[in-house]
Parts: sequence; structure tokens; C-alpha cells
Amino acid sequence: MVAPATRPVNHLAAEAGRQVGLGWDGSRSVLRSLGRGGILKFRVYLIMVAGKESKMRQQSPLQIARYAYTPKLPAVLQQPIGSIVAQLGEPTEAESDREGLRSLFSRTYGLPIAEFAAGNNANAATARTVGVVLSGGQAPGGHNVISGLFDGLKAANAKSRLLGFLGGPSGITDNETLEITEDYLAAYRNTGGFDIIGSGRTKIETDEQFEAVARTCVEQSIDAIVVIGGDDSNTNAAVLAEYFLSRDIKTQVIGVPKTIDGDLKNAYIETSFGFDTATKTYSELIGNIGRDANSAKKYWHFIKLMGRSASHIALECALQTQPNVCIISEEVAAKQQTLEQIVESIATVVAGRAAQGENFGIVLVPEGLIEFIPEMGILIREINDILARHAEEFATRSGPEAQSELIASHLSKESAQLFESLPAGIQQQLLMDRDPHGNVQVSRIETEKLLVEMVAARLKEMKSSAEYGGSFSALQHFFGYEGRCAFPSNFDADYCYSLGYTAFALIANGLTGYIASVRNLARPASQWKAGGIPITMMMNMERRHGQHKPVIRKALVELEGAPFKQFAAQRDAWARNTSFVFPGAIQYYGPDEVCNQPTVTLKLEQGA
Repeated sequence: MVAPATRPVNHLAAEAGRQVGLGWDGSRSVLRSLGRGGILKFRVYLIMVAGKESKMRQQSPLQIARYAYTPKLPAVLQQPIGSIVAQLGEPTEAESDREGLRSLFSRTYGLPIAEFAAGNNANAATARTVGVVLSGGQAPGGHNVISGLFDGLKAANAKSRLLGFLGGPSGITDNETLEITEDYLAAYRNTGGFDIIGSGRTKIETDEQFEAVARTCVEQSIDAIVVIGGDDSNTNAAVLAEYFLSRDIKTQVIGVPKTIDGDLKNAYIETSFGFDTATKTYSELIGNIGRDANSAKKYWHFIKLMGRSASHIALECALQTQPNVCIISEEVAAKQQTLEQIVESIATVVAGRAAQGENFGIVLVPEGLIEFIPEMGILIREINDILARHAEEFATRSGPEAQSELIASHLSKESAQLFESLPAGIQQQLLMDRDPHGNVQVSRIETEKLLVEMVAARLKEMKSSAEYGGSFSALQHFFGYEGRCAFPSNFDADYCYSLGYTAFALIANGLTGYIASVRNLARPASQWKAGGIPITMMMNMERRHGQHKPVIRKALVELEGAPFKQFAAQRDAWARNTSFVFPGAIQYYGPDEVCNQPTVTLKLEQGA
């Protein structure tokens, strides 16, 4: 193990070193030769120099133009920061597991909802040191959250400081920071990515980690931390807020809702940031493929889309592009559809279009589908528990066959039969390294490939019985990273900036344990409503690593909701006919109906 004083620099600093001419090996070599203090100082130097160098490197015309874009704010946030007051409502409750959550969050459970209004907040002008961390996977607009936070902080008091924790939550535990200045921030406004300070997936959960966070906050005199992340990251924010209060540490904690999956939402969090840009990016690609399919007329395209726990991305993309088939995981679970039934439904559409002379089409598949198929969901849960309970024994098994045999020996009879019936490749994908929460990494399971193979086999059977007379040639795609760091749409640029500004307004009003909320999003930005809700009201208890832990409840597609009903009313026609819509690339300039529209989901949900 490398000693703390000489451990290798993180990826962010190594990249910065490469950019300024040291190269990967050169930057790592220099940093290994320094003591811990020298590592941190030189790392910050490298990143700042790389930021300045980036301004001199070749930039696209769009990148240059986007720097000049001025994000819009809700009317309540357009007044002086000292005139924004949080009005507090009645105490809140979680939807379930109330007693368990109340016992875990005795100081922050039941806090009231906060809505901003005009007033007088004398405390806003206090000079503060605020830390910000990017946690989890990237989402378009993260840089604008930091921009809104920075501008709110500096508008209140020019002497206030914003510190970025490098590389995600580990930057807090390791006290690795970079001061974000106006000059440094200028290169990142209105751009995609999380490269301003980097991100990471470290979970702060051990006593040692909490003590390290406390030391960092005390040493840096940090008044507040803003956690930009998804459901698990904001759960961590709630735990940190509770911890600080229990230790009489002054640091406030505010969360910001981030995930392109769209499953961090409720009545007060109408959408998570990045969903708008990501779905528009994917829909452009799907539309392009649709045009190609209709031109070549010989391929079926099976497209897997991000969205492990919910099908919001698949549903939104279907509403934008009108594919022949779109599977909604939540409907599969509600109807208890088996894998065989799903395959049969796709094969029926393929055969129906072939009878019309159309041997091509598009099938959208949510990333997390396999967990929603009842028998597969049971199998995956059993495997997760087995791997948690028999981790050491599993690690000693050499080779895929030995590992599969071990798992099969501990499965229930039904799950063992299902597991053994799967192709060896799918078996191994189910046994891959778990994610930080102990769950199977479903993005690495080639569900689209499995469906293609099974549909092809079913069509072969149908052809032998004269039920099908067409040709079936399939291509597979997975759209994931393509949408995570795109230039944010105007909607996400505005929404994220407003979320960052809201986060500071919550800090200025002395609140902690809250997540920033901006609502009424289907309307123009001036009509948006800003405030915050206590994170605990969004939580429940779930099984993680074989134990029940508090987490933010994921929002699934509502089968009685307007977006799904709109889709369900049209999908039969889309299945028969070639009804593809071609959204094209995201537009940043032009009429409102082209460049300033929210998602179809938001408009349908709000009747806009």
C-alpha cells in the first residue's frame, strides 16, 4: 500500500499535468516526490494552469458563444440576495418508514418546506466559506450549478470564498480543495461535464470518514457544503447534516438534485438536472437511426438507454421519436411479464411489419429492464445477497464455471434453473463486480443482445410454422455516456444556474439538511418558484449490502401518469406504421419552440 504522503495523484491532477506538458508519467513522478502538503499545493497549481491553458487551446465556435449566454432566473431570485427570505411551512413526514427515519435523523427529520419570498435577510451579507462537491456520474449542467452558487455567494459578500472539493466526496475526507475564482470559473460556464473539479463515487459512511470530514470543515472554516448529486449522494448529504448538528459543527449541508435518469423527483423536485439535455441528445441519435432504418429498410435496431431504476429516459425518448417498440420496465413489473412474454411481444411486432413489407424498425430498451422482469429480479436479488454473504468464498473460486457453480448451489430451486438456462456470457455479467451499493451493474448486462438472440430464435420458430415470412437482421446500440456531458440545453443551463443560486439562498437563510427545489418548470423561467425541501421527507429504508439503510426513494414511471398514458395511446399505431420523428440536434439559438422547450414529460405532467 502506498503511504499517504507519496500516494499517486488522482486522475484529475494527472490530466492537468498532461495538459501543461508534463505528461502522465511526468506529473505522477513529480507528485510522488513531494510530501502531502506539496502534493496538494502542486495539484491545485496544475489544475489552475491547465484551466488557463484551456482558454488558449482551440475552442469550437459554439463553446465560445456559450460563454456569453446569460442563464435566466426565477423572478424571486432576481432581487438582491439580502431580500430573499425563506418562508417555512408545516413540519413534513416521509411517505414510509417514519419511525425508523425519525430515530436516525432526530435533528433533521420533519423539517418544514421552505419557499422564497421578498423580505429582509440581514444574515445574507455575512462573509462565508462554502465548499461544493460533485458526486456520482456526470450530468449536463453541473458547471452551471456551481456558477449559480458562486454568483449568489459573491453577490452577498465579495469576500466570501467558494472551495471545490477535488475528485468527489473523497476530496472532503482528504481535504483536497481548489478555490473557485471568477477567472477559473469563466472557462466552465454553460458547458457540459464535471471537469471543473472532477467527480467521484466515494460514500462517506465509516466513523473514520465522518471524523475526516469534520476535520476538513474545521480546518478550512467551512460554513456550508453543497452536494451536487443523485439519490445516494443526497442521502449522504442528509446524513452529513445530521452528523454536523450532533457534533455542534457549524457547517450547513445543502443538496442539489442531479441525475440524467430522471428518478430523483417528486412534487417539489419536478425533474433532476441533466435529464432534459440527455434525453434530447439520445433522441437526436434515435431519430438519426430511424432515418437510416427507413432509408436502408433492412435492419432492426435494438437501442438500450440509460435508466437502471426507472424508465423515464426510455419513455421521454419514445415520446420524442415514436419508435416501433419501447419497453417500460415499470409496466413489465406491474403486469408480471416474463422474459418469454416480452420476447413474444417484440416478435409479434416484427412479424406484423414484415407482413407489410417492412423488415426494419426500432426497439428501445431501458437499461434496468432485466431487474424488473419478475423471475430475473428475484434471481438478481438472490445473487446480490449470496455475494454479500459469501464474498470471501466467491473470491477464492477460480474461473467463470467455478464461480457460477458456487452461486447456483446457494440459489433457490427456481432461480437456479433460470440461472443455468441463461447463456454463459449473461451469467458472468450477472456475477461481475458490484457497484458501491452492492448491486449488480446492470449497464454491463447486454440486455439488448439477449433480446435480439431470443427474438431471432422465436422468429425462426414462427417461420417454420408459416407465421412469419420476413427477414430479421438486428443491430445493437447502448446510448449512455453520449448524453452525460453534452452542452446543456438552454433549459438545463437555466435550471442548473437557478438550482445553484437557490442552494446559496438556502445557506443564507441558515438552513441545513435541505435539497434545492425549483418548480413550475414547464413555464418560462421568470415564473419558476424557488425554495427547498428537507431531504428526509424524500427517504425510505431499502436493503443495501444485506442491511436496511436510509435512502432517497426513487421515483418510477407512473403508469397512471399523463406521459405514460400518452405513450400507451399511440404505441400500437407506432408498432404497425413507420411513424418516426426526427428531433435533430439540440438548438441553443432561435425561436422558443425550437430552443427553449422543456421535455415532453414535463409538459404533459403540468398540462402545458
